[in-house]
Amino acid sequence: MLLLLLESFTWNIDPEIFTLGPFNLPFPLSIPGLVIGGAIAWFAAQSLLKKGEPKGKKSKEKKETSSELKFWGIVLAGLIIGQLIALMIGLSTIEQFGPISPRWYGFLFAMAFVSGYWIGAKMWTDAGRSVQELENVLFWVLIGTVIGARLGHVIFYDLDYYLRNLSQIPAIWNGGLASHGAAVGIIITMIVLSKKKPGMTFWWLADRVVIPTAIGGAFIRTGNFFNSEIYGHPTDLPWGVIFSRLPGADGMIPRHPTMLYEALLCIFVFIVIWTVYKKYKAHPPEGSLFGLFLILLFSGRFFLEYTKIPQAAFASEWSVNMGQWLSVPLVLIGLYIVFAKVKWKKKSNEQVEAA
Repeated sequence: MLLLLLESFTWNIDPEIFTLGPFNLPFPLSIPGLVIGGAIAWFAAQSLLKKGEPKGKKSKEKKETSSELKFWGIVLAGLIIGQLIALMIGLSTIEQFGPISPRWYGFLFAMAFVSGYWIGAKMWTDAGRSVQELENVLFWVLIGTVIGARLGHVIFYDLDYYLRNLSQIPAIWNGGLASHGAAVGIIITMIVLSKKKPGMTFWWLADRVVIPTAIGGAFIRTGNFFNSEIYGHPTDLPWGVIFSRLPGADGMIPRHPTMLYEALLCIFVFIVIWTVYKKYKAHPPEGSLFGLFLILLFSGRFFLEYTKIPQAAFASEWSVNMGQWLSVPLVLIGLYIVFAKVKWKKKSNEQVEAA
């Protein structure tokens, strides 16, 4: 065992990137007031962006500059109004900010959406749609992802605890996001968005959301690695990792880096569906990428669960754990889409004619 420990890689990186502060604020600040102000600014900005575009290049450039100034003016005014409302109704305030301790997980979670925006911008441009529309889609997909992931963890992994501690359900900063719940949240969000966006079907949108979702998943699972969470069973394989930040004896045993296995799986899924997207010259058969994504990601997740420490309290009583039970219906849905709903031949002929 001593030789094994010496040969294994030890992971002891601090999950916090750095720490700054605390800082004394020049005036009391209400966090609920910021939320209220942000909401006011968002709705006001939406009404501004819905105004018609002017004709002519010079007029358009002038309009864009004016709109940008108005946008930031609306944001500032909204935040001020939010603070005034908070003071009038007596909401709590803070006079000290910090310490600020950004974490690798938060940074990588943000990178997931930055990469999603970059890839999505290309796909929306390929389709002749506006990047502004993409920004709106990504905003709601982010909301759906977080809400779905949190509720998935609450319902499927620790429902008894959260029924006894309802105030902890929104506390995502304490950890607890489930990828299966995120998948459901994203699907529901796409159903709603496809009904509101002209000329956009659910299948079209789903195909273009799963590509950035796949590469985003790799970033998020790498963030789990920095947090030393979602780790695997003990192993004597040469790539076993000792997560030294785990308590007691758990921090001395080489384990499967399951979160890295899942990150590699996400990269593999991204390569496959991106290849299909390019093969069909940015116009894949509707539903094809979405179906392939469900099949590849969640069938992979089913088998990788065998290396993972169970996350649900009752999972050890089953030969198939909660993560695997949740993966099965998603794989079956993917198979149904790919083999029963996707019109592969018809779309291929259309591509040949277009070429």
